[in-house]
Amino acid sequence: MTRHPADRLPISIIFGLTAIDFVVYFNVDNIWLLAAYFLLMTFPRACICAWSHHHQHTKTFRSTLLNRVLEQGYALHTGVTTNLWLLHHVFGHHHNYLDQSADESRWKRKSGKKMGELEYSFNVAITAYYRGIKVGRRYPKHLRNHLIFSAVTLVLVTALMIYRPLPGLLIFALPMIVGLFITAWVTYDHHAGLETEDHFAASFNNMNPLLNFLTGNLGFHTAHHYKQGTHWSELPALHETIKAKIPAELYRRDTFWDLMIRLPLLRNLFPTAQTQG
Repeated sequence: MTRHPADRLPISIIFGLTAIDFVVYFNVDNIWLLAAYFLLMTFPRACICAWSHHHQHTKTFRSTLLNRVLEQGYALHTGVTTNLWLLHHVFGHHHNYLDQSADESRWKRKSGKKMGELEYSFNVAITAYYRGIKVGRRYPKHLRNHLIFSAVTLVLVTALMIYRPLPGLLIFALPMIVGLFITAWVTYDHHAGLETEDHFAASFNNMNPLLNFLTGNLGFHTAHHYKQGTHWSELPALHETIKAKIPAELYRRDTFWDLMIRLPLLRNLFPTAQTQG
């Protein structure tokens, strides 16, 4: 039922994690266990953000109904509802990322200076729905679906909060807010500081194999922007055809831990890890 066989394993895992969320929601009342589960799931949700992104570029299932069900699961994990990234990211950012006056994920302040990570992350997360709807005015059919299924998500989460307030808060509502922030935050390293009109010099690429395994090759970012409709499983092969055009300084091998340690809380808890190679 998936369009690409490579989607079967990650989608099975994501559906499984969603099922676990509901098992915990219906069976756990202890606030400390719920808080521990919330923290434990932060890393998997960060990975799910990447797969939600891939789905917005290339729909996972042939069935529209299954795609809508999957999008509700993605929304509960990431705070990104149906078609939000299609509008904000696919129709917006990918067309405007070379123009910081128009980019929906702009990393530059109005003054022309580069934003810091947290400033950028809050800016993109807080404005995500506004900017998505603004782009959606040019795509009324996709905007209509976004508004309809966002309302479905809102009703679902509201019902979950009313029925079991504490589990609803810590398993669904709060993770959605955090997930939207993480989704914005992990995109900072894709383009921040690269002001150019050359598509091959406008994205950082992360060659860490584990990170690319967990995020569906999101580290092959120049290739992703070069042909954004390319399925995630085909990005490494596409990258091979253009890698000679990418400046050497735009290659990195950061792990997820290297990224996470830059967050202020973790930076204070693990002050030496930040400087390890």
